[in-house]
Amino acid sequence: MRLQEGGCTVGKRRNELHYPDWIMDALAVLKPPEKLTVSEWADKYRVLSELDSAAPGRWHTAKTPYLKAVMDAFNDDFIHEITFCAGTQLGKTVMEQNMIGFAIAQDPGPMLIVYPTDKLAEFTSVNRLQPMLELSEPLRARWDKQGSERLEIRFEQMYIALVGANSPSNLASRPARYVFFDEIDKFPRWSGNEASPIALAEERTKTFWNKKIVKVSSPTLKTGNIWQSWENAGAQYRYFVPCPHCGVYQELVFRQLKWPEGATAEMARYATYYECARCKEHIDDRHKMQMLRQGEWRRVNDSKGKVQSVAYHLNSIYSPWVTFGDVAAKFLGAKDFPEELMNFINSWLAEPWEDKSSKMKSDVVMEKALPYERGQMPEEAQLLTCGIDVQLDHFYFAVRAWGAHLTSWLVDWGRVETWADLETVINRNYADVNGVVRNVNLACIDSGYNTDEVYSFCARHMDVLIPTKGASLPLKSRYNVTILDKQAAGFGLRLYTMDTNQMKNFIASRMSIDAGAHGSWNVYRDIEREYADQICAEQRVEQRDKKGRVSVVWEKISSHAANHLLDCETNNALAAEIMGVRYLMEKEQEARPQEPEQEENDWIGASKNWF
Repeated sequence: MRLQEGGCTVGKRRNELHYPDWIMDALAVLKPPEKLTVSEWADKYRVLSELDSAAPGRWHTAKTPYLKAVMDAFNDDFIHEITFCAGTQLGKTVMEQNMIGFAIAQDPGPMLIVYPTDKLAEFTSVNRLQPMLELSEPLRARWDKQGSERLEIRFEQMYIALVGANSPSNLASRPARYVFFDEIDKFPRWSGNEASPIALAEERTKTFWNKKIVKVSSPTLKTGNIWQSWENAGAQYRYFVPCPHCGVYQELVFRQLKWPEGATAEMARYATYYECARCKEHIDDRHKMQMLRQGEWRRVNDSKGKVQSVAYHLNSIYSPWVTFGDVAAKFLGAKDFPEELMNFINSWLAEPWEDKSSKMKSDVVMEKALPYERGQMPEEAQLLTCGIDVQLDHFYFAVRAWGAHLTSWLVDWGRVETWADLETVINRNYADVNGVVRNVNLACIDSGYNTDEVYSFCARHMDVLIPTKGASLPLKSRYNVTILDKQAAGFGLRLYTMDTNQMKNFIASRMSIDAGAHGSWNVYRDIEREYADQICAEQRVEQRDKKGRVSVVWEKISSHAANHLLDCETNNALAAEIMGVRYLMEKEQEARPQEPEQEENDWIGASKNWF
């Protein structure tokens, strides 16, 4: 007698060899399980119920190809924790159920499934899990239906306990090899009087060397459970898909959705397309499915080597059941209502909502408008700076005038496409209300992108332009200066590395001063909302390092929010600092300054008061 993988040879020859039934039954017990991955098992045995699926019937992983790698991570013996931070309409609940079904059929072990409440646990058992067991033959065969209850489902070799995170005593009552956390960000707030529900449940797995912990949810806050699990994972993955026109792989992100300016939600629903970040060609919904099939998960964090925890992030733009127009329409309908906007960011973009208490509100920027025109300077202005942010194929700029007491006024801002256009901006004449013409005294340009081109451009305009970059760590001073060792840069070109947090703190503090007052940060009349929104695209948040030390940093509120003009104004703040703007005097008090001696290698007089 011999056994073969996937089946019993003896079983096929029962009639030929005439073995007793008890021998054949014993051999059937010894039959090894099929060697299947979770996705393969689901494709073969999973049937969707009409109770929880808009498309009941056989499961096909090919319809949601991005779920394959997430499900099959369950088969990696080295991986103990899987996090899936995802938006709506992506199949995350079905994916979780496929893992559960696979464990029952292929690798049994005690299982704990934790829901936000006991009530939800009971509802899910009756309307989702039990129909899944009934419709799948391998699961139905192992299910002890008579011995099961709503919150405890029994099988031949295992059980499933369904509990609510609101019942700590149930979480600590039994061991579990498998723990599934469903919608983990909706768990009740932990008071701290006892162990958290997550810690209690995870504690149940400590005796199992082959444990699996699965966390699935849309995020809420940055401090929420799923986002913390994402950030702490050993390996983080995002899904990259190829452009159907140029073939460049990229993430699908909200900022690349384009619709007509001024469009209503319904208009945007039928007029939205996706713009390739590289070739700028239009990508339509008809391209999406093929892009998903050719997509791949790519690791986006810096950790190396084998890890025991993995995390996957996916927004609803990837959903086969959601069009690009649906996403745009949802945003336009929600953007003016904070609660609806929060839901959009959490459930559609799969990003955390940040507390707005420390955010510079765009209405505050609008309130800083004074009665002067765009392109014009108040007569109190004494010098001009220009801040420039470099993008893939274009530039953003902001020109700001400065006077005594660090008072400043926005003169102009915009977007240009070429280096020649940018040259025009920094050499342009700007007049004040009395017709006095001034030019940009110092321009700062970010060198983090297209670095060599930026250096070369600065070398040609050393009289007015310097390269900058943001420091990766906090600085003791506002900025540091290093001499560039670049042949193309020319002699004496310097790179200014700034503490961006300090510069943004400066902008925020100036905005708290009434418009027109000494030290205020002002804009021209009828300032555009786009400018205000970009200035307010970041907020201050507390950040804790590995040693527990807390610092306050500026971070984007959401990846869909553009912050290019804030970067421009940060460069303006640096330019003002370099030129000694904080030492300017009132015009009527100005005295003719003596010509200072030029310090060696101090090409712009960074250490001097220019006035």
